[in-house]
Amino acid sequence: MAYERQVGEWTLPVAGEPLTWSDLFGDLPVVLDIGFGGGEGVVALAAQRPAEAIVGVEVHTPGIAHVLDAVEANGWQHVRVVDGDVLEFLPRVPPDSLAGVRMWFPDPWPKNKQRHRRLFRPDVVAALVDRVQVGGTVHVATDIEDYARQVAEVAAADGRLRGGVAERPEWRPITRYERRGLAAGRTPHDLIFERVQ
Repeated sequence: MAYERQVGEWTLPVAGEPLTWSDLFGDLPVVLDIGFGGGEGVVALAAQRPAEAIVGVEVHTPGIAHVLDAVEANGWQHVRVVDGDVLEFLPRVPPDSLAGVRMWFPDPWPKNKQRHRRLFRPDVVAALVDRVQVGGTVHVATDIEDYARQVAEVAAADGRLRGGVAERPEWRPITRYERRGLAAGRTPHDLIFERVQ
Protein backbone atom coordinates (compact mmCIF):
# COMPACT_ATOMS: atom_id res chain seq x y z
CA MET A 1 0.00 0.00 0.00
CA ALA A 2 1.31 3.46 -0.97
CA TYR A 3 0.72 4.99 2.46
CA GLU A 4 2.77 2.35 4.29
CA ARG A 5 5.61 2.74 1.82
CA GLN A 6 5.55 6.53 2.19
CA VAL A 7 5.54 6.24 5.97
CA GLY A 8 8.62 4.05 5.80
CA GLU A 9 10.41 6.51 3.55
CA TRP A 10 9.40 9.97 4.73
CA THR A 11 8.50 9.75 8.41
CA LEU A 12 10.60 9.88 11.56
CA PRO A 13 9.80 7.53 14.44
CA VAL A 14 8.46 9.25 17.53
CA ALA A 15 10.92 7.45 19.80
CA GLY A 16 14.61 6.82 19.32
CA GLU A 17 18.02 8.39 19.64
CA PRO A 18 18.46 12.16 19.30
CA LEU A 19 18.46 13.22 15.66
CA THR A 20 21.25 14.92 13.77
CA TRP A 21 19.52 17.32 11.40
CA SER A 22 22.50 17.59 9.08
CA ASP A 23 22.23 13.87 8.35
CA LEU A 24 18.69 14.45 7.09
CA PHE A 25 18.78 17.94 5.62
CA GLY A 26 22.39 19.01 5.17
CA ASP A 27 22.82 22.61 6.25
CA LEU A 28 19.17 23.68 5.90
CA PRO A 29 17.58 25.43 8.89
CA VAL A 30 14.95 23.22 10.51
CA VAL A 31 11.46 24.31 11.58
CA LEU A 32 9.21 22.13 13.75
CA ASP A 33 5.58 22.41 12.63
CA ILE A 34 3.35 21.12 15.42
CA GLY A 35 -0.18 19.92 14.75
CA PHE A 36 -0.39 20.70 11.04
CA GLY A 37 -3.96 19.37 10.71
CA GLY A 38 -4.91 18.83 7.08
CA GLY A 39 -1.39 19.63 5.96
CA GLU A 40 -2.17 22.57 3.68
CA GLY A 41 0.27 24.86 5.46
CA VAL A 42 3.14 22.38 5.36
CA VAL A 43 2.60 21.67 1.67
CA ALA A 44 2.36 25.35 0.74
CA LEU A 45 5.47 26.32 2.69
CA ALA A 46 7.45 23.32 1.46
CA ALA A 47 6.78 24.53 -2.08
CA GLN A 48 7.54 28.17 -1.27
CA ARG A 49 10.63 27.58 0.90
CA PRO A 50 12.87 24.84 -0.47
CA ALA A 51 15.78 26.24 1.56
CA GLU A 52 13.97 25.50 4.85
CA ALA A 53 13.54 21.99 6.26
CA ILE A 54 10.17 21.21 7.81
CA VAL A 55 9.52 18.51 10.37
CA GLY A 56 5.77 18.26 10.77
CA VAL A 57 4.22 16.50 13.78
CA GLU A 58 0.59 15.37 13.62
CA VAL A 59 -1.71 12.55 14.72
CA HIS A 60 -4.41 13.07 12.06
CA THR A 61 -3.87 10.34 9.46
CA PRO A 62 -5.60 12.10 6.51
CA GLY A 63 -3.41 15.17 7.05
CA ILE A 64 -0.28 13.04 7.25
CA ALA A 65 -1.29 11.22 4.06
CA HIS A 66 -1.84 14.56 2.29
CA VAL A 67 1.66 15.76 3.19
CA LEU A 68 3.29 12.44 2.28
CA ASP A 69 1.56 12.45 -1.11
CA ALA A 70 2.92 15.94 -1.78
CA VAL A 71 6.40 15.00 -0.61
CA GLU A 72 6.48 12.04 -2.96
CA ALA A 73 4.87 13.84 -5.90
CA ASN A 74 7.36 16.70 -5.69
CA GLY A 75 10.42 14.71 -4.71
CA TRP A 76 10.95 16.93 -1.67
CA GLN A 77 13.99 16.06 0.39
CA HIS A 78 13.43 18.87 2.89
CA VAL A 79 10.25 17.57 4.58
CA ARG A 80 9.75 14.82 7.14
CA VAL A 81 6.65 13.85 9.10
CA VAL A 82 6.23 12.48 12.61
CA ASP A 83 3.04 10.50 13.21
CA GLY A 84 2.54 10.98 16.93
CA ASP A 85 2.60 13.24 19.96
CA VAL A 86 5.11 16.08 19.87
CA LEU A 87 5.80 15.67 23.60
CA GLU A 88 6.97 12.12 22.97
CA PHE A 89 9.07 13.27 20.01
CA LEU A 90 10.83 16.19 21.70
CA PRO A 91 13.55 14.05 23.35
CA ARG A 92 14.79 13.32 19.81
CA VAL A 93 15.22 17.05 19.05
CA PRO A 94 18.66 18.33 20.10
CA PRO A 95 18.94 21.49 22.23
CA ASP A 96 19.43 24.77 20.36
CA SER A 97 18.92 23.05 17.01
CA LEU A 98 15.71 24.54 15.57
CA ALA A 99 15.40 27.71 13.51
CA GLY A 100 11.77 27.89 14.52
CA VAL A 101 8.64 26.32 15.91
CA ARG A 102 5.21 26.80 14.33
CA MET A 103 1.98 26.05 16.14
CA TRP A 104 -0.92 27.27 14.03
CA PHE A 105 -4.45 26.95 15.38
CA PRO A 106 -3.73 24.43 18.12
CA ASP A 107 -6.68 22.66 19.72
CA PRO A 108 -8.24 25.37 21.93
CA TRP A 109 -9.78 23.02 24.53
CA PRO A 110 -12.32 25.76 25.29
CA LYS A 111 -13.93 24.40 28.44
CA ASN A 112 -12.39 25.42 31.77
CA LYS A 113 -11.89 21.81 32.83
CA GLN A 114 -10.04 21.10 29.55
CA ARG A 115 -7.63 24.03 29.53
CA HIS A 116 -4.83 22.11 31.19
CA ARG A 117 -4.66 20.14 27.93
CA ARG A 118 -3.72 23.18 25.85
CA LEU A 119 -0.33 22.66 24.27
CA PHE A 120 0.99 26.18 24.76
CA ARG A 121 1.57 25.89 28.50
CA PRO A 122 4.67 26.62 30.60
CA ASP A 123 6.20 23.13 30.72
CA VAL A 124 5.80 22.53 27.00
CA VAL A 125 6.99 26.01 26.05
CA ALA A 126 10.10 25.62 28.21
CA ALA A 127 10.92 22.34 26.45
CA LEU A 128 10.34 23.88 23.03
CA VAL A 129 12.42 26.98 23.72
CA ASP A 130 15.27 24.75 24.93
CA ARG A 131 15.39 23.41 21.37
CA VAL A 132 15.23 26.74 19.50
CA GLN A 133 18.45 28.50 18.57
CA VAL A 134 19.09 32.03 19.79
CA GLY A 135 17.54 34.17 17.06
CA GLY A 136 15.03 31.47 16.20
CA THR A 137 11.30 32.02 16.42
CA VAL A 138 8.18 30.59 17.99
CA HIS A 139 5.10 31.45 15.91
CA VAL A 140 1.60 30.74 17.18
CA ALA A 141 -1.63 31.53 15.35
CA THR A 142 -5.03 31.20 17.00
CA ASP A 143 -8.52 32.58 16.50
CA ILE A 144 -9.50 32.01 20.12
CA GLU A 145 -9.12 35.26 22.08
CA ASP A 146 -8.55 33.54 25.39
CA TYR A 147 -5.88 31.29 23.89
CA ALA A 148 -4.09 34.31 22.39
CA ARG A 149 -3.96 35.87 25.86
CA GLN A 150 -2.62 32.62 27.32
CA VAL A 151 0.09 32.43 24.67
CA ALA A 152 1.20 35.99 25.42
CA GLU A 153 1.28 35.34 29.17
CA VAL A 154 3.14 32.05 28.96
CA ALA A 155 5.70 33.45 26.54
CA ALA A 156 6.25 36.53 28.69
CA ALA A 157 6.90 34.29 31.69
CA ASP A 158 9.74 32.54 29.84
CA GLY A 159 12.56 35.06 30.02
CA ARG A 160 14.14 33.72 26.83
CA LEU A 161 11.38 34.95 24.52
CA ARG A 162 10.70 38.45 23.22
CA GLY A 163 7.80 39.45 21.01
CA GLY A 164 4.03 39.23 20.97
CA VAL A 165 1.08 39.99 18.73
CA ALA A 166 2.21 40.65 15.17
CA GLU A 167 0.71 41.35 11.78
CA ARG A 168 -0.16 38.16 9.94
CA PRO A 169 2.89 37.43 7.76
CA GLU A 170 2.02 37.46 4.08
CA TRP A 171 3.76 34.11 3.68
CA ARG A 172 1.57 32.29 6.23
CA PRO A 173 -0.91 30.11 4.30
CA ILE A 174 -4.57 30.16 5.22
CA THR A 175 -5.70 26.66 6.19
CA ARG A 176 -9.13 25.08 6.07
CA TYR A 177 -9.44 25.48 9.83
CA GLU A 178 -8.68 29.19 9.61
CA ARG A 179 -11.21 29.64 6.80
CA ARG A 180 -13.89 27.98 8.93
CA GLY A 181 -13.06 30.34 11.79
CA LEU A 182 -13.23 33.39 9.52
CA ALA A 183 -16.60 32.20 8.21
CA ALA A 184 -17.78 31.89 11.81
CA GLY A 185 -16.66 35.45 12.56
CA ARG A 186 -13.51 34.65 14.53
CA THR A 187 -10.43 36.85 14.17
CA PRO A 188 -7.06 35.13 13.75
CA HIS A 189 -4.14 36.40 15.83
CA ASP A 190 -0.47 35.80 15.08
CA LEU A 191 1.97 35.88 17.99
CA ILE A 192 5.63 35.73 17.05
CA PHE A 193 8.47 35.46 19.55
CA GLU A 194 12.24 35.40 19.13
CA ARG A 195 14.54 33.44 21.40
CA VAL A 196 16.93 36.06 22.72
CA GLN A 197 19.06 34.10 25.18
